Amino acid sequence: MTTLKIGDKAPSFEAKDEKGNLVKLSDYLGKKLVLFFYPKASTPGCTAEACDLRDHHASFLAKGYAILGVSADSAKRQQNWIDKHDLPFPLLADEDKTVIEAFGVWGPKKFMGKEYDGIHRTTFVIDEKGTIENIILKVKTKAHAAQILE
Repeated sequence: MTTLKIGDKAPSFEAKDEKGNLVKLSDYLGKKLVLFFYPKASTPGCTAEACDLRDHHASFLAKGYAILGVSADSAKRQQNWIDKHDLPFPLLADEDKTVIEAFGVWGPKKFMGKEYDGIHRTTFVIDEKGTIENIILKVKTKAHAAQILE
């Protein structure tokens, strides 16, 4: 799991979004960035989390935040999820897990008695200079915007 701490420089990354555009951390210098990692697009918990962020998107913009989601889903699956739920922010299709591993959110998980490796639902709030100002490890999927904006 993540060894990153508040005050650390966010790992530099570049990956393609749902449209095939190359997205880099450096694209967000000068802005605050909410970088949220989620296990799988179109699942109930992830949809609740993304829709909560969508519903508060104007509040994030007003406070100078950009939002970027990351999972190991394909670009097509990410685009379908965006279309279905009208998500107003890009989603990285990190199929090779480069960004996921750079942020340390890939690791052992348990679900219904089974152990497996997967993405730990984690959100990093990164300031205008690329420094991590908050890490949310216990994401409340239906009230995630409030966790970030408080």
